[in-house]
Amino acid sequence: MKTGGRADGRRGGEAERRRGGRAVGETTSPATRGKTTAALKRKSSSRNRSARPPVRPSALLSDLKQLYPDAKCALVYRNAFELLCATILSAQCTDARVNMVTPVLFARYPTPFELAQADPADVEEIIKSTGFFRNKTKSLLGMAQALVADYGGEVPRTMEELRKLPGVGRKTANVVLGNAFDLNEGVTVDTHVGRLSRLLGLSAEEDPVKVEQELMGLFPQEEWALLSHLLIFHGRQVCIARRPRCSDCVLSRVCPSSLV
Repeated sequence: MKTGGRADGRRGGEAERRRGGRAVGETTSPATRGKTTAALKRKSSSRNRSARPPVRPSALLSDLKQLYPDAKCALVYRNAFELLCATILSAQCTDARVNMVTPVLFARYPTPFELAQADPADVEEIIKSTGFFRNKTKSLLGMAQALVADYGGEVPRTMEELRKLPGVGRKTANVVLGNAFDLNEGVTVDTHVGRLSRLLGLSAEEDPVKVEQELMGLFPQEEWALLSHLLIFHGRQVCIARRPRCSDCVLSRVCPSSLV
């Protein structure tokens, strides 16, 4: 009778293991318990995120304005021409690096007339540290030459005219219009604005143009330029790409991507 009991126990344990369970007397390893705990935490965090109210654009804008009352363009410039040059240089480069280069560039070429006649090698040497300096030099000189030839050396004030200039796309045109001329023609979508728009549930798009169109539909036109600065400031100071400070974020209560 005892032998039969042990056999029944073994068969029962084997059947239980085949069903994915544990037989009597089996213990869970520390590694398995750790995985289970982590899974439960992820599940709980997911429930908490889904329970958060959706982001209200008006409240989001108000919170960010209070947090960053001095939000503005980080590029240093004195006029539309300088901002246009600086924005072209900022492609794949930090604003801080651009601000280190532009004083020398603007001292040597203060207006489009001087830059239009510049030796490309000289410009390349000045802007080399911003990266892609040959392409940027070509864009700068082409832009300056177009300003002289078509606009009397003045930077145009429309999206259509700006985008005809060499090296100027929609994002660069938005920066110039919104900051040099206080004209809200669109929302500047850089990597920070695109990333935060997706994290906050404002857009699911990866294409900057599509993100811009969705943001334009959510926020008042008179706030478009400022919105970009607010999101950029927040992306640099709190919602940092590789180490987001969710516990310090005023938006964590509504952010669907918050880790707290």
